Amino acid sequence: MKIGELAQRGDCSVETVRFYEREGLLESPARDSNGYRCYTGTHLVQLNFIRHCRSLGMGLPDVRRLRSLQAHPEQGCDEINHLIESQIERVHQQIRSLHLLEQQLHALRDTCHATTNVGECGILRNLEQAAEGENCICHPPDTTN
Repeated sequence: MKIGELAQRGDCSVETVRFYEREGLLESPARDSNGYRCYTGTHLVQLNFIRHCRSLGMGLPDVRRLRSLQAHPEQGCDEINHLIESQIERVHQQIRSLHLLEQQLHALRDTCHATTNVGECGILRNLEQAAEGENCICHPPDTTN
């Protein structure tokens, strides 16, 4: 199959296929007499694997390592388990960051009284203060020192 068909069947763009190939995540295909890449079902399986890993938030180095480990099925899976544990910790950190962001947005929203006009909007006032280097409600000064 040509690159366009692989991309369509893999639910991604042609550019994504080329990128994964350049990055060494997707094996380079043979070329036909006209120089076109000729992909196989194996390439589609590889592409689906890569995209699944990416949908789980894994970075390219982790996907690359997993692809490398696939070539050595006799090895223990401790390293794979460690990669997933590391990804879980990154997800926990993202959740903590998103929770903090949610709190900041709530604090900002609470400064707006919908009955006022834009010129008196607490949200805009806080955003403008922050833009001028002042403290704002969503980023209070650090008082832990």
